[in-house]
Amino acid sequence: MLGWLLVVFVAAAVGAAASVDAPSFYAQLSKPAWAPPAGVFGPVWTVLYALMGVAAWLVWRSPGPKRAALTLFGAQLAANALWSWLFFAWHRGALAAVEILVLLALIVAMIVAFWRISRLAALLMVPYLLWVSFASVLTWAVWRSNPTLL
Repeated sequence: MLGWLLVVFVAAAVGAAASVDAPSFYAQLSKPAWAPPAGVFGPVWTVLYALMGVAAWLVWRSPGPKRAALTLFGAQLAANALWSWLFFAWHRGALAAVEILVLLALIVAMIVAFWRISRLAALLMVPYLLWVSFASVLTWAVWRSNPTLL
């Protein structure tokens, strides 16, 4: 399990590297009233990454074929890290808005694949799906409200 948690948190660190200036950049942005404060994102993502690592471990240790499920897991993890670069480092709001939809599709495909192998692993990914769904709406709203910054 530690290996999977390491993989997940390395991916988180790749995304975090793009987010070094995220608090100050996020503070500059016009956001909808329902946008969470910047301090909420770190704790939420920490829990979600931990759930991802446990879910991947459950799939990995399950009997039977799992290559496709773990490939989807890796793809969504890469897409997750890419979003931070698009939004926070490169200020590409339109690309971030499109990319997060790709991320959502990968998460759904991964959950379906996980479900066939470990229902618990699939269920552990539901909070992640819900958060990224919320984040996709927030990304769109922030991008549309900040045409000069994004």
